[in-house]
Amino acid sequence: MQPLHARYPFLSAAREAVQTAGVDLAAVVADEPAVVERALGRVEGALQEGTVGEPHRRTRVELLSYPVARVLVSVVDEHVLVHKYARAEAATAHERFSEELAADTDLRSTRAATLRLADLLAEFDLDGAVRETPEGYRVGVGAYLQHAADQWGEEWRLVNRELQDGEVPLTEAELLVLLRQAVRHRVEEGLPLDVPDSVATHLEGHTDRVEELLAELELTRDIDTVVPDLFPPCMQHLLDRIQKGEHLEHHSRFAIASFLTSIGMSTDDIVEMFQVNPGFGEEVTRYQVNHIRGATSPTEYSPPSCATMQSYGDCVNMDDLCEEISHPMGYYEAKLDDTEEEELVDWRERQESKS
Repeated sequence: MQPLHARYPFLSAAREAVQTAGVDLAAVVADEPAVVERALGRVEGALQEGTVGEPHRRTRVELLSYPVARVLVSVVDEHVLVHKYARAEAATAHERFSEELAADTDLRSTRAATLRLADLLAEFDLDGAVRETPEGYRVGVGAYLQHAADQWGEEWRLVNRELQDGEVPLTEAELLVLLRQAVRHRVEEGLPLDVPDSVATHLEGHTDRVEELLAELELTRDIDTVVPDLFPPCMQHLLDRIQKGEHLEHHSRFAIASFLTSIGMSTDDIVEMFQVNPGFGEEVTRYQVNHIRGATSPTEYSPPSCATMQSYGDCVNMDDLCEEISHPMGYYEAKLDDTEEEELVDWRERQESKS
């Protein structure tokens, strides 16, 4: 088992390495809690952040967590989970191979094993369909349609591409997007798996956690009322830090941005709110917010659960209601439900009079 296999567990070579090692997945699930915990982390990350989280320091744990994560997804057996998990694995792979392929050639040559673009193309049988040109790349129309079908945006429609001699022109970045889609299709392939009851039993506590997260995703309803006074303490704290111009870590920015989009704030209003933050860049912030709300991505991201907020240190100033709920959206909905409609109308009118 090589670090490269753990970094890209969807590769055929990674699967072969597991088979060659004679790994018994049922035994792993029963006897290797570190693998199971990392597998759960992959699935949790997929549901909460759209990625599979930070890799484990041990190659064996990281590599084996991938097939165990697929088992977890299969036991829960929900279409939305398969969809989100496959997209998260693909998003993480895309980030990794984009970074690796862009690294300095001399630096890459010092590594024991690296992933080359030719390797990726061969992995997905695209080596015969893609050729490099002075302007970028050209890909056969059949392969293009296969992997670009799920892409959002008018620029991906074949009618908006310059089709010549059965080939479609692509930049390197666009080619890597198609490879991301190829990874997603690979991950989705065969899911859900047929999992023996004996294996499923060992995973009961972990599948309960996944089902809990899925239930939290269903918590959110269409909310068009933004009342900061009713925000959960954690979100009030993050909002206060933004307004003071304090620097927020990535996870904190994601938490408050995803919360604000979920309660109906527009991208323009959120961008305006973030302007006082150090290092603010309107273009980047607007892209991130639109990505979170699903305007420029196929996934609309939900705010992190209370458990995730606690793990990142963003859960502060807990009150009695916090003890009863497991998600910031649940807190906000409860507060709205307990507030008289007349008070909400009055609050809206006061806000409109200020604008």
